[in-house]
Amino acid sequence: MKILHVIASLAPRFGGPSKACFEMARAVAARGHEVSVFSTNMDGPDDLDVPTTEPQLRDGVTLRTFQVSRPRFWKPSWPMARALKQAIPKADVVHVHSLYLFHSLVAGILCAWSDTPYLVRPHGTLDPYLYRRHRLRKWVMELLFQNRVLKHAAAIHYTSEEEMRLAAPYVREAPGVVVPNGIDLVDYEAPPPAGTFRKMFPEIGERRIVLFLGRINFKKGLDILADAFVRLAAGRNDVHLVIAGPDDEGLGDKVKRTLNRGGVLSHTTFTGMLEGADKLAALNESALFVLPSYSENFGIAVVEAMACGLPVLISDRVNIWREVEDSGAGRVTPPDSTAFASAMDELLDDPMARRHMGEQGRRLVEERYRWDRIGDRLAAVYADIQAGRIPGGT
Repeated sequence: MKILHVIASLAPRFGGPSKACFEMARAVAARGHEVSVFSTNMDGPDDLDVPTTEPQLRDGVTLRTFQVSRPRFWKPSWPMARALKQAIPKADVVHVHSLYLFHSLVAGILCAWSDTPYLVRPHGTLDPYLYRRHRLRKWVMELLFQNRVLKHAAAIHYTSEEEMRLAAPYVREAPGVVVPNGIDLVDYEAPPPAGTFRKMFPEIGERRIVLFLGRINFKKGLDILADAFVRLAAGRNDVHLVIAGPDDEGLGDKVKRTLNRGGVLSHTTFTGMLEGADKLAALNESALFVLPSYSENFGIAVVEAMACGLPVLISDRVNIWREVEDSGAGRVTPPDSTAFASAMDELLDDPMARRHMGEQGRRLVEERYRWDRIGDRLAAVYADIQAGRIPGGT
């Protein structure tokens, strides 16, 4: 099969959606299919330093990157639109990532014109918390194109059962299919030597690390985490908060002000984005991973933490929370600072519980979130769509 993915950007700063798009493309390409990804070179306010004139081959996937145009918030690219006009009629299935953006409009129209089947991955935008955000602007786009793109999709691709449940009131007539994101476990099996991360950030000392790994973004609940850590550190001096990720919206200063008012900014480190060995070092030297999101359609950082045997504390708005709770891989609370502080305090004082959670988390990843298994499921979904069948990826 010829599979074409269309996404606004593959820049690492955009977190899980960009990472997952390429990795699912790679997983299916490894099964002998011809897979391409079309995206722009947008990297926040800057442009990625990647070729925009010639395709690149990486891990069996053909990558075509196009110059982003204005207005940048909509991530348009007229060169990409022209290339899609040529590429979509030649594809067997098109996989469109995200809603309300230029590429979803163009891909939906071109798929309809060429009678090419497509599926849409909403990236959590149909979660009620995000669906209500900027409602007027989204309502206009729904009337103009987004409702039709959803209605005529062969399937809507969700990455968790919870995401599909939350989206139910807002979808059109397209069937839903659940195929999770994943990781390659081999990438997590050789961490740097113990102490590497603490040497990078010596202010941590011997304190136990509470790790947030992700974008500094409004939906991630960093206001909750800051308040919770102030409460936690008021009663103990053995903890250090590490916030690792790019600052998408300038929210980092607000979080720092909260921590400073609470007198715990000196027990906090903002590392910026961590990748590769640096990220592995952080995951393997932490005592607890935390993610108090208001909305999270999957949470790939949670899976990465579990792959490293790190116990996780997440909110019940992270859409794999049921899987985490049912497997015993972590603790789940509402997105509330008092509840989060209490749970952090209890877990830090219970090393046996943390060890058990870490073991269960690693087992959960091995059973459900490995790309070598998920690639088969994705390929089966594409085959169903190509054949005109309702996909059965659950």
